[in-house]
Amino acid sequence: MAETTLDLRHLPKRDAYATLRENCVEVLRGVNDDVTKMATLSCLVHHAFCHLWTGFYRVVEPGALLRVGPYQGTLGCLEIAFGRGVCGAAAATGVTQVVPDVHAFPGHIACDGRSRSEIVVPVRDAAGTLLAVFDVDSEHPAAFDDDDRDGLERLLAAVFAGG
Repeated sequence: MAETTLDLRHLPKRDAYATLRENCVEVLRGVNDDVTKMATLSCLVHHAFCHLWTGFYRVVEPGALLRVGPYQGTLGCLEIAFGRGVCGAAAATGVTQVVPDVHAFPGHIACDGRSRSEIVVPVRDAAGTLLAVFDVDSEHPAAFDDDDRDGLERLLAAVFAGG
């Protein structure tokens, strides 16, 4: 088992995400527990890129409510309604949200005042059921782009949907 926390900031993003995906798949080989997967991914992604906040909001009431799951960083919001803030928007629409300036996002929820940009990716199982959203915050404006969107979507699909 390749239990290694990698620092990938020195690599181009596409290469970093490919390396991270391989590492995560190897570390989680044989693991069937979603909470264990969430905790491990939060750690590995957080440390690979040194983000401000990295973690999951789990679906606890389908179509209605997210609740904080495993994460790395400062205290997160405990509950978020579907459609509210960036996480709620990702859950309600099923579409990854890339927000270069969180202060310009209507209804942004400020769990940590240092957050300047954010990416939130819907997490689905192999049947397509929404399990959670994966939320990453940065203290830098415009920290996330299409390489992050693609890299995180592929990583989460590999771990939770088997693809």
